[in-house]
Amino acid sequence: MYAGGLDSVGLVDGPTAQDQSDQPNRSEPYERMHKAPLFLLYLNVLVIATCGLIYELLAGTLASYVLGDSVTQFSLVIGVYLSALGVGAWVSGFVKNGLARCFIEVELAVALVGGLSAPILFLAFAYVAWFQFALFGFVFSIGILVGLELPLLMRILKDHLDFSELVSKVLTFDYIGALVASLLFPILFVPTLGLIRTSLLFGMLNAAVGFWGTWLLRPLLSEKSLNGLRARSILAIGLLVVAFIKADRLTSLAEESIFDHSIVHAETTPYQRIVMTQNNQGFQLHLNNNLQFNSADEYRYHESLVHPAVNLSKQPTHVLVMGGGDGLAVRELLRYPDIETITLVDIDPQMTTLADRFEPLRKLSGGSLKDPRVTVINSDAFIWIEQNKRKFDLCIIDFPDPGTFSVGKLYSRRFFGLLRQELADTACVSVQCTSPLAAPKSFWCIVSTMEAAGFNVRAFHAAVPSFGVWGFAMASPSPLDPTTLEIPAKITQQLRFLNTENARKLFVLPSDLQRVETEVNRLNNQILVRYYETEWKKWN
Repeated sequence: MYAGGLDSVGLVDGPTAQDQSDQPNRSEPYERMHKAPLFLLYLNVLVIATCGLIYELLAGTLASYVLGDSVTQFSLVIGVYLSALGVGAWVSGFVKNGLARCFIEVELAVALVGGLSAPILFLAFAYVAWFQFALFGFVFSIGILVGLELPLLMRILKDHLDFSELVSKVLTFDYIGALVASLLFPILFVPTLGLIRTSLLFGMLNAAVGFWGTWLLRPLLSEKSLNGLRARSILAIGLLVVAFIKADRLTSLAEESIFDHSIVHAETTPYQRIVMTQNNQGFQLHLNNNLQFNSADEYRYHESLVHPAVNLSKQPTHVLVMGGGDGLAVRELLRYPDIETITLVDIDPQMTTLADRFEPLRKLSGGSLKDPRVTVINSDAFIWIEQNKRKFDLCIIDFPDPGTFSVGKLYSRRFFGLLRQELADTACVSVQCTSPLAAPKSFWCIVSTMEAAGFNVRAFHAAVPSFGVWGFAMASPSPLDPTTLEIPAKITQQLRFLNTENARKLFVLPSDLQRVETEVNRLNNQILVRYYETEWKKWN
């Protein structure tokens, strides 16, 4: 490390007595300053900015994982964080003495509060009822501390640099740090480390800045405070390192409380948290804490989603599946030998390869995504459908429920309008539409939106024990008549739930599932997400 500190660059001159430790020597000429130590201080600015934005992104991502509605969560996190930065900058004006010591102490506080924020918040979501209070408490605390850092550092340097140069360089490195964080967070850190280890890693970086600062700012520190700061720096780094090593256990503690069954597989991707649980009945897939299927009864869901659509279409040969990266809907389609090609579009490659890495899912899906008739495309379905030029005879849509705006756009009038252009006139579209009993406005909003996009739509439902009454929509550019539905005997022999008779009955809605009036879900309002959030909140 640079042992000479700032005494060799003219920031101080003479002994490091307490009466001189907090104020630089203002008579030292600017021309004598070395650039290397100043560059290291600017490097601190880069690290500080990167860490600060990473903590903000972590809080927003974690909130969207566990609470849904990513736009609202990120908006609130950003607003609270930015306001806290202002509070921190204001508080810095009350620090009159010991600027160097205060800067290092703030660094260590950011390291601990920011670094431990993700593991503590995961545990808080699992064990306490006031999670949102804890979330925004952490965001506000981190924002205040980050807001303190740069004003203190600028005040340490202000008497030794031209003001315009000081401001331009500090802000330049600050904005570069923000760019580094925003690029690396989704591309590198979340996919490879996960949220908890990313949080702890950047906590260690903040603590390292504080520890390094005891050398870089040594002439501005008394011997007594120097030893204490170094000891606390080492303690903070050690604590964060231990937590980093135990990160998997911390995640398990939180998730074991959230899920009813034992966790047998878990991973974080750039798009979602994937967790597999298991009990004596089978295994369950959860995405961002939301149940996607239970192997004990998923056949009821997937048979209902796929087979009525196949048999109401006119001899489909080229099929599009959107979502359904678990391969279970494709498994049902592969029962039809006349289907020549199946194109599956799912955004997450770790989801579409999960069967390769989780043997029970491979057995359940029959290795369907490895079938030569199947082509897997990992892309955002909205972007892909805008670029696709191919026509399909059948489309199966198995997206997650529209609990966030990123998913809600896939149930919008614009999306269904684009899909309409990719389908043959006799093609059918089958869509899962959440529960018409628990969330009737959400369900009928999807139906109304498809109708607004030019489809003829028929609603239907099925009982799936793990979910209750579940809803689907069948749509086609041509008129639909479910009473003509026939499932061939050679297919029903392979099924556990459906046959021609009960498949037709799925389209008969009881009195408590009748249509309710809703708005159309458009990209510019995403009313469906609001319906969904309001309705399902009553059942949680």
